[in-house]
Amino acid sequence: MVIDWKGVMPAVTTKFTNEDTLDLEMFTKNIKAQLDAGVHGIILGGTLGEASTLDNAEKSTLVKTTVNIVKSRIPVIINIAEQSTKGAIEAARKAEEDGANGLMMLPPMRYKAGDRETVTYFKEVAKSTDLPIMIYNNPVDYKIEVTLNMFDELIELDNIQAVKESTRDISNITRLKNRFGDRLKILSGVDTLALESLLMGADGWVAGLVCAFPEETVAIYELQKAGKIKKAIAIYRWFLPLLELDINPKLVQNIKLAEVATGIGTENVRAPRLPLVDEERKKVLEIIENGIKTRPSLPNYKSLVY
Repeated sequence: MVIDWKGVMPAVTTKFTNEDTLDLEMFTKNIKAQLDAGVHGIILGGTLGEASTLDNAEKSTLVKTTVNIVKSRIPVIINIAEQSTKGAIEAARKAEEDGANGLMMLPPMRYKAGDRETVTYFKEVAKSTDLPIMIYNNPVDYKIEVTLNMFDELIELDNIQAVKESTRDISNITRLKNRFGDRLKILSGVDTLALESLLMGADGWVAGLVCAFPEETVAIYELQKAGKIKKAIAIYRWFLPLLELDINPKLVQNIKLAEVATGIGTENVRAPRLPLVDEERKKVLEIIENGIKTRPSLPNYKSLVY
């Protein structure tokens, strides 16, 4: 499958049962809600997917399950976050075998690789697979920045095609567009900068709160794409307090609480994460409850022409 690298691509949460096994029934319910809302891709095994707590068999099950649900309507992409080049190459091989359509790749985990090491890491994995790749550039959380000069080297490989832009520097959208044009597709990776990024030329949005609010998220994308900026801004302003739950160390717990409130998820997380309690939980629930109480009516965003 050729990936366009545009539109809304949810970084979906991983659903767990009370016994700490994969809850594929609720997972399926959520993926179907994403499809019904009109998302443009599904991303598995990211931070929101609690990837660091999943074993290889569970990742494989998630890919195969999602491929079966999606049935080639949209691409299924899995995140690769490994400590070694060898491990990342094996993860890419398994993803392709399981039917994934693309990869999202973080720099090496734990070891703070230098620029040359990071570029070599990405290139070696890219050479090992035919799958298209989106580089996840998040120096705030992962302490390694993929610079413009590094991308100059990376795009020598045809299957390195996109960047999940999470530097928190909105002007980086323009820098990337000025340097690479359409050669490198840009997807915003920060919920609270998503509409701003799209208006500055980003091609898509790797979203978090979409896990609980898929229709509102896709509506914002489609409205701005169709030039209906004021309507997009109105929904985005309503959404912002909820979107801020994504830029928080407890983003997984926050978003899973929101999924419970909208009926497409459970609160179960995998240790060492624990569900929110006390005042922290109360504050998050207040934001979610207020968002649901003031939820806007959406236009027929699926019929927009652009």
